[in-house]
Amino acid sequence: MASPTSSSPRAASPTASRLEEIRQLMLNDGEHKNSTLYRLQKGWLLHFVLGPDLQARKVRVFSNHPPHGSNKPFSRHEFYELGWQSPSKSQCDDSDNFCEIQLHQAGSFQYYFTSDNCNNQLGSGYFIVDPVLTLSSDMDVLPLDCITLQTVLMKCLGPFSEWEKRLSVAKEAGYNMIHFTPIQQLGDSNSSYSLRDQLMLHETLHGDGKKVTFDQVEALVKKMQNEWGMLSVCDVVWNHTSFDSPWLMEHPECAYNVVNAPHLRPAYVLDRILWHFTLDIIEGKWESKGIPKIVNNEEQLNRIHNELTWAVIPKHRLEEYYQCNVDIILELFRDAAGTSDTVFEKRLCEPADVKLNQDPDYRRLRCYVDLHKALQCFNIKRDDSLTEPARLEKCCSAFRAHLEELNKKAAEVMFDDLRNAVNNVIANMRYFHLEAHGPHLEEVTKENPCVRKYFRHWGPDTSVRDEELLMNEEKAPFLQIGNGWVMNADPLVNFAEPPAKVYLRRELICWGDSVKLRYGNRPEECPYLWEHMLKYTRQVAKIFHGVRIDNCHNTPIHVAEYLLDEARKVRPDLYVIAELFTSSEYTDNMFVNRMGINSLIREAMSAGDSHEEGRLVYRYGGLPVGSFLQPHVRPLQPSVAHALFMDITHDNQCPIQVRSVYDLLPSAALVSMACCAVGSTRGYDELVSHQIHVVDENRHYTSWNESSNVDPTCEVGFNSGIIAAKRALNLLHQWLGDMKYSQVYVDQVDEHIVAVTRHCPNSHQSVILVARTAFRHPSNPHYTGHVPPLCVPGIIDEIILEAKMVQINSEPIAKCATHINGMSNYSVELQQHIKLLASGMCELSDHGADTNAPVQEIDFINFPPGSCIAFKVSLKNSARGSLSALRNCISQFGYRVRSLSGNSPSIPRDLDFAGIASKLSLADMNRVLYRCEVEERDDGKGYGPYHVPKFGSLVYCGLQGYMSLLAKIRSTNDLGHPLCENLRQGDWMPGVIANRLKAHARTRQLGKWFEAVFQPLSRVPRYLIPCYFDAVMVGAYTVVLEMCWKKMGPFVNDGSSFVRALALGSVQMCSVVKTAPLPELSPSLSGIPTNINEESGKREQEVVTMAAGLPHFAAGFMRCWGRDTFIAMPGLMLLTERFDEAKYIILAFAGTLRHGVIPNLLGGGVHARYNCRDAVWFWLYCIQLYCKMSKEGTAILECPVSRIFPTDDAEAQPAGFTEQKLCDVMHEALQRHVEGISYRERHAGVGLDQNMSHQGFNVTVGVDPVTGFPFGGSEFNCGTWMDKVGESERAGTKGKPATPRDGSAVEIVGLCKAALHWLSQLNEEGKYPYSDFSVRIDGKPCKLTYKEWDAKIKAHFEQNFWVPPDANKQANKLINKRGMYKDSVGATQFWADYQLRPNYPIAMVVAPELFVPEHAWIALQTCEKYLLGPLGMKTLDPEDWGYVGDYDNSYDGPDGKRARGFNYHLGPEWVWPIGYFLRAKLHFSRLQDKQPDLFRETVTGVQKILTRHHKEVSTSVWRGIPELTNSKGKYCKDSCPTQAWSMSCILELLYDLDKLVKSNVGGK
Repeated sequence: MASPTSSSPRAASPTASRLEEIRQLMLNDGEHKNSTLYRLQKGWLLHFVLGPDLQARKVRVFSNHPPHGSNKPFSRHEFYELGWQSPSKSQCDDSDNFCEIQLHQAGSFQYYFTSDNCNNQLGSGYFIVDPVLTLSSDMDVLPLDCITLQTVLMKCLGPFSEWEKRLSVAKEAGYNMIHFTPIQQLGDSNSSYSLRDQLMLHETLHGDGKKVTFDQVEALVKKMQNEWGMLSVCDVVWNHTSFDSPWLMEHPECAYNVVNAPHLRPAYVLDRILWHFTLDIIEGKWESKGIPKIVNNEEQLNRIHNELTWAVIPKHRLEEYYQCNVDIILELFRDAAGTSDTVFEKRLCEPADVKLNQDPDYRRLRCYVDLHKALQCFNIKRDDSLTEPARLEKCCSAFRAHLEELNKKAAEVMFDDLRNAVNNVIANMRYFHLEAHGPHLEEVTKENPCVRKYFRHWGPDTSVRDEELLMNEEKAPFLQIGNGWVMNADPLVNFAEPPAKVYLRRELICWGDSVKLRYGNRPEECPYLWEHMLKYTRQVAKIFHGVRIDNCHNTPIHVAEYLLDEARKVRPDLYVIAELFTSSEYTDNMFVNRMGINSLIREAMSAGDSHEEGRLVYRYGGLPVGSFLQPHVRPLQPSVAHALFMDITHDNQCPIQVRSVYDLLPSAALVSMACCAVGSTRGYDELVSHQIHVVDENRHYTSWNESSNVDPTCEVGFNSGIIAAKRALNLLHQWLGDMKYSQVYVDQVDEHIVAVTRHCPNSHQSVILVARTAFRHPSNPHYTGHVPPLCVPGIIDEIILEAKMVQINSEPIAKCATHINGMSNYSVELQQHIKLLASGMCELSDHGADTNAPVQEIDFINFPPGSCIAFKVSLKNSARGSLSALRNCISQFGYRVRSLSGNSPSIPRDLDFAGIASKLSLADMNRVLYRCEVEERDDGKGYGPYHVPKFGSLVYCGLQGYMSLLAKIRSTNDLGHPLCENLRQGDWMPGVIANRLKAHARTRQLGKWFEAVFQPLSRVPRYLIPCYFDAVMVGAYTVVLEMCWKKMGPFVNDGSSFVRALALGSVQMCSVVKTAPLPELSPSLSGIPTNINEESGKREQEVVTMAAGLPHFAAGFMRCWGRDTFIAMPGLMLLTERFDEAKYIILAFAGTLRHGVIPNLLGGGVHARYNCRDAVWFWLYCIQLYCKMSKEGTAILECPVSRIFPTDDAEAQPAGFTEQKLCDVMHEALQRHVEGISYRERHAGVGLDQNMSHQGFNVTVGVDPVTGFPFGGSEFNCGTWMDKVGESERAGTKGKPATPRDGSAVEIVGLCKAALHWLSQLNEEGKYPYSDFSVRIDGKPCKLTYKEWDAKIKAHFEQNFWVPPDANKQANKLINKRGMYKDSVGATQFWADYQLRPNYPIAMVVAPELFVPEHAWIALQTCEKYLLGPLGMKTLDPEDWGYVGDYDNSYDGPDGKRARGFNYHLGPEWVWPIGYFLRAKLHFSRLQDKQPDLFRETVTGVQKILTRHHKEVSTSVWRGIPELTNSKGKYCKDSCPTQAWSMSCILELLYDLDKLVKSNVGGK
């Protein structure tokens, strides 16, 4: 491996072959991310994906990034529409669709998106693509984080012929980039940033009479690149130009002046007032007032303040610029009022509406009012005037008073402006004359006036009055404003444009040598200036590899955008840096985004102590040490602006003056460890003890001399200053970036000592640099004192460098008159690449020498202020071996890792995870992935969900419990999370994961795999464990999910992420639970899954049952509900193609048939509870679906059923004792309904149900002989899914059903119709042996055929259930809502039939032939209007007196509607019915012939609603959809967070949607 302080090979070009890096940017409605920074790299792919609120909308995405391969140049205002791509075959939702940009250009790019054929932008933002900087070849890439830059003042380089020997100092000091201040011609002030002519080189370059050209400069820059390995950037100054720029004489319109910016006229007059006041002070005219030329105390400033405020400024009446001429306006009013035919009866507007309008040319007393409004307000009839002349005079008098009041207010505004101006003048004088940190001027002179002039004045100083007249003469365009900066100003607002009053209020800190340029909004407004600056910019971009935007925060953004766009046409990979003084990350990002700035200059000198300096090192780049491995496809995260972190910038004070000479080395060392670009300023390394001023400095830099005979006045070498140490630090910085030491940890050891770790996640080597700062001059520079020992996690390979500042003699050489020389009495003691034993600063402690210890402890024995030391650290061999084993393992999951030896990992056969996992069934996957606490405890193995200290228990015992939490932790790299802390503290969590799987025979091999993988994990450094634990878990989890989906058929396997997420509900809910077994199936049925009980040695049936919901219905008697099972089976078992398991459950429930119904609660069959009347109908419907969807088809009807209860009164019988075919059992169930069912539940009483009343245990079911409607129940029990029985004695609801729904419930009628219609068809096809039932009518036996019963329901349904929109409420007082279907017919609580509930859409789905399509659509609209919630359906009309929308089962107060959850089905929004509701909408929207676009609109509407469910299943820690929500979708604490039928019904909806969209039925 290359040495960190010697030349090292650069990183390969980012276009080299590798896995594509893809970043996904989610678009959300209303998100305009103009201040959010996204950084990307060339060669990456950017995918735009839709957020939940945009899914199902026709979103169009546009970007101005030119399409790949189009060869189109970038144009900021030319946008290209991106096409949508879909990774799945699913048509039911577009949640996985994406738009793609192949990033092949560097710069700033914008995107926006619209929707639904509207051009209004719904959202927008920017993304930055970093340039690729290359050195000697295209493969020799300089990453931005490897940059080491030095700033040089061009004028200090001397003649061009001497540049090379002076620039050699930077090369030898290890810098790889030079920042030149402008090389163009400087103005009269000699400031490096006040340019006289932007298209000419500065005169100093032309030494010895030889004229230098731009081509020669370019040649040197290329030589530096190709031979020295150095790139170059140069400042561009767009905001201002020197006041003596010759082109301003020809084009004064290019600067702000009193002609093109007339709002500046009052400010110009004030500027002249202040200047003449200065002249008067100089001439002694104010001495009598106590204001001498020498200003050195506060009293004098007070006198100046008073004189300016009350004497000097007022006499010039500047308020007149804001005022009107009352007499002239009044005369105009009088003339208009006198000749007007209209005298208004009353005021048509108020006096406040007659306002003073500013004269656009800002002339004295030329403001005006709207005369029309003035007439409407003041030219009115008056009761106090008898004649017209008298009336007119009264009106004029009132108008005059109003005008005088307006002028008075205008004067107050001007007074406030002038008050601020005077205060700022005094503050300026206080700084220059009195303040400790100011320059301590005393005498007021023309060179040091009271305040600098803001305006460039034309001609001699005469008088304020005469000079004011110049604003109206031909020289007026030359009265131009100076440039500067404004403290705390909004940089996005141009302070030279109205309504800003910066120049009048004297808020500008004026530089005095330049004028501010006025570009206007587009090139056409000032063509010469735009063209001139365009030529200048192109010239700079042609020569240099990058630009630094000077005065960036004051440069108009639109100007910088234009010029940078043009510069990138010259140099596509232009590197752009800038320094912003906005004090706002939001504003910084606005500039960065719009201009495409690649690095913002940040300064270590802004830190007030070592703690803050360390914080800056951490903030400006790098990930935390031990960060998670990230996939190559991942969400695009906002970035902090990339930093160019400098130890000192060229326009700030020298650190020797501000801190101490001893701090230069340690602070430079800390800066070099930052994971970003770093830099310095020429003079820092030579220990120049003063600021090299950009204006005043005229001396030359020293030259490089490699020999030991160095003239310290004009030359430097490796022994000068800290140059040798700086070279080592610069090379170290470059090496760290090249070798991808991208992780950072900063430790504040004590008040002065900071330790910075740079860690390489590829090699797991680290570099630890310890620096002892000296922000104040140390009292004893040689004293080490107590330094806390350093604990190094690993083995110290070498000391890369150790250096300290030392004073070699007491007196420095004198300041040279011709060259910028540094302090020669200080130097650096430096050692490089030495072993620990050779160190003069530290030693291995006795404790640290323990070879078995996980860390080495280092003691500092000679580490005084001004010292730094850098250790290169590798892992111990044992840790390296463990990491290699881990990498071998995770490489099978697609992680791009190499073994620590650099070779591609090989996977041992026994660690082939996919091979082991492929042998598992979906039932096994339930154990691997899920199982809540109750399910896990039920196993009796002693395991439960893992408890994370300071966080809580996970929701699942399987992988999903960990992954739900890790997904959030990984996305934010939250290494401080309690889960990560628990992993670092011990190996408990990995042990639990492996051991619980090992405890079961079917998952034992998988448990052993985890055990084998986690063994080496326990031997790696603890800070790396969260990272590799996550990698193992993500890899294993991903493989397991893929295997689950592959076992579920093409609808799931080829489906969208939404479909797949819902399908996992099948694995989540279906498992083998000891206390909730499926009844024993017929012995004659083949293929039943079995397993050998390891404790008893017996073979046992092992078939899954389905939990109703987790965690409340997970095990025991309450796990398996007949109704819930068969509502959830179509989605979770049939659509996922778990046909065998579905068949076993169907047959098992068939075996439990008793009294003609199947159980509400299964209880293993033997302990079943028969207290519902709807489960049998959902069971029959599932059999119908099974026959239609499975390959077995109707053959299931011939399968043997082992009857547990051959007769109603029989005791439970063993499997095989009594057997029937399934079709026989089905017919029996229907026959019993026709005959009528009446029984009392066995074991009735508090032992069975502590809340049920005595009458509630009586069950009656029958069929109406006229209508054919099934009916049943009573006011004392609940036989449908709305089954809440009151529990509160305090509220008086105990034993009272909240929703009896007795009579004929609408969904049961629909399910009955569906069963009869299907079975009669099967009978005709010869696939079902029964065609009729035996019934007694009027005591006589007769037959009722399936068809007849089917027809009866069809014939009577509409007339009994339909409530038309025009139903007469007066004739039927029970009608509340119209345009709906009744919830039931024949309810004991007679009003209940007319309650609006979400049940009739169920009947619409299972038996759509019952409904008149037009009626159905009206009813669905009613349902949507009143019942549809964000996630579910309200269970009762919110306008019903019984509605209570929020469910709280813990409340036990006097309110009977709410007590102990009485309102379970009286308002809370249940999720499963929304599936049926939306399926019904899809079906009936196709049948509305008068609305041809309705189906398409319905599909869009359904997809929009489903986005909420997608978000829920994707983000819930349970990875499910809840049982219910409270009103308006609010979270309900008492709901199951994941419910079987909720997930199933949404999955069924997606299946229907997918089929309908693919078939595009009828074009409707």
